[in-house]
Amino acid sequence: MKRVFKGCLWVTGLILLTACLQRIVEPPMAQQIEKKVEVFGDTRVDYYDWLKDKSDSNVIAYLEAENAYADYILKDTKGLQKKLYKEMIKRIPETDISVPVKYDTYYYYYRHEKGKQYPIYCRKKASLENPEEEVYFDANTRAQESNFYALNLLTITPNHEILAFSEDRKGNEVYTLRFKDLQDDTFYPEVIDSVASGVWSTDNKTFYYSTVDYTYRPWRVYKHVLGTSPSEDVLLFEEPEMAFYVDISQSKDKQYLFVTSASSITSEVFFLKMSISNSPLTCFSPREESVEYYLEHHDGFFYIHTNRGNQKNFVILCQPVSSPAFTDILSIYGHNREAKITGFEVFKDFLAVYRTGNARAMIDIYSFKDKQAYTINFPEETYTAQGTGNPMFDTEKLRIYYTSLLTPETIYDYDIETKTLNILKQKEVKGGWNQENYETSLLWVKARDGAEIPVSVVYKKGFKKDGSHPLYLYGYGSYGMTMTPYFSYVRWSLIDRGFVYAIAHIRGGGARGEYWYEEGKLLKKKNTFTDFIDVAEYFIREKYTIPEKLVISGGSAGGLLMGSVINMRPDLFGIVVASVPFVDVLNTMSDPTLPLTVIEYDEWGNPGIEEYYYYIKSYCPYTNVEAKAYPSMMITAGLNDSRVSYAEPAKWTAKLRGMKTDKNPLILRTNMGAGHGGASGRYDAYKEIAEEYAFILGVISGDLKNEDNQF
Repeated sequence: MKRVFKGCLWVTGLILLTACLQRIVEPPMAQQIEKKVEVFGDTRVDYYDWLKDKSDSNVIAYLEAENAYADYILKDTKGLQKKLYKEMIKRIPETDISVPVKYDTYYYYYRHEKGKQYPIYCRKKASLENPEEEVYFDANTRAQESNFYALNLLTITPNHEILAFSEDRKGNEVYTLRFKDLQDDTFYPEVIDSVASGVWSTDNKTFYYSTVDYTYRPWRVYKHVLGTSPSEDVLLFEEPEMAFYVDISQSKDKQYLFVTSASSITSEVFFLKMSISNSPLTCFSPREESVEYYLEHHDGFFYIHTNRGNQKNFVILCQPVSSPAFTDILSIYGHNREAKITGFEVFKDFLAVYRTGNARAMIDIYSFKDKQAYTINFPEETYTAQGTGNPMFDTEKLRIYYTSLLTPETIYDYDIETKTLNILKQKEVKGGWNQENYETSLLWVKARDGAEIPVSVVYKKGFKKDGSHPLYLYGYGSYGMTMTPYFSYVRWSLIDRGFVYAIAHIRGGGARGEYWYEEGKLLKKKNTFTDFIDVAEYFIREKYTIPEKLVISGGSAGGLLMGSVINMRPDLFGIVVASVPFVDVLNTMSDPTLPLTVIEYDEWGNPGIEEYYYYIKSYCPYTNVEAKAYPSMMITAGLNDSRVSYAEPAKWTAKLRGMKTDKNPLILRTNMGAGHGGASGRYDAYKEIAEEYAFILGVISGDLKNEDNQF
């Protein structure tokens, strides 16, 4: 039965009134339609469940009314938005080029051109002294007829003649695969929908790819032969378990294809030898509950990245390819309780091992020659360092991406023999920005239970702890994501206006390894929220700021954090920015047909189990909205979001409007043509950030309309 929205005429009239008179007499109020759910003797009522149906024209009308209301509230900030946008654009090198990466006989790179939203992918012959540039893929041209455009795959055959690429034109992260002949600049006729990942075989004509099911879960692996109909593609693997996602990859030496099926806590890997025609997939080791392992290959040995044996921060093992799984094992990299091995790359003469601990992402080098390992030294206390653009197996150099709160994106070549870092490029920051004008540090804040929370901060020199400064506090705290420090071109528009910028590396994230993560998930999830509150209280206690000037921000699972902490301590925060927030966690996790639900039982718990049901209910932001005063709030959503449905922030906003007792501004901004990541073009993305910053500055200055002065 189609849901009936009795207030649809009012909404339509509101939109017309907005368009004609450019004024709104009151914020949109969503119609309440009661839906009762009874679980474990508990009855809960959801009045806004009808907002989930985006095929209903009344739902679209409501979202558009909210957008119109946001326009009205923000209309006096239009000048400030333009100013902020110009500041941001002024800092970036609008025309720029990446550091070329040598891959066999070519140098590959991409460049941005002023005024264009997307990169242009290019290459040059490495063997020529003055080679001509070849543009092999221009994303701007491909995006011309789309309001949204995103690339996923962009991979070339070993002979460098055929390009496979996949595109998303809606923002729902469902990609369409196509092939391009780079020799004559033509496209192959085959088109394959719903592709997640893919790799070329060494024969230059076979392409292995995975596809997604109706929940957007990668679950099948096919083999496609170039020039044939996709209907003839051979199904190699299918994963029926909803909690497992499938990924395909290739060993760096190109000898093996790996098909990995993994849940949040368990994995299983299948492999085949790519040089053997019609080689079957072989399971390395059958899945074991809570055991993760991932494979690479080097010189007849499988290298295994695993937590097997309760090695929570992971170890690296190796064994002969011919041996049964986890036999004839040699330990390459042992367990370290203080830092987690997040991944590694295998090269001919060395391993690059990527680790995270104490709010920094580090790189270690293990030499096959002397069997020794060491950590590459960088000058800052907290930073992000990772490998980037390293396609060649036989090399003596490791290409590294480096950044921190104060250091712009920097590309190094690390020489394995001399153990020296050679800087290739550091991104320019224009507009008069000077690194010497700012300071950064790593703070340690004691949580209420004694845990030590690392917090990265940056501010302008001369900052004094007198309570006069606004502070922007960012948090995430889920999935073991590290959120290590990184440079941003945009945040200086706040810092130069007196803000302190801080990242709280709270439990549930991975800043201090797997143990830190496990202390903020499942039945310990509330540690994430109390950690964030404890950090906020520290900043107020130490006179960095005051509650009225404390801005908090988080997106997706970080939006869950935002919703939970303002239910717990709404008095502590002045302004909240919640981007595509996962705030209806109880209802979403109770519906196994939704994308991500089943695989995330290991993160949040299964509310089909009574203990988890009541625990999730106790912190679910949407469920726990109450009749009380809330901070000023800006909430965003993406209509085509496949990760967090637009309905979650829409329902949350509607419930807040109906129950909050304050007069603080509350706006919902829904991007009607994008998904989880917001606008796809770089200029459009900066405009969205400028709007967010204008909202924040407008509230702090008192210039933004609120429910006391807007009429």
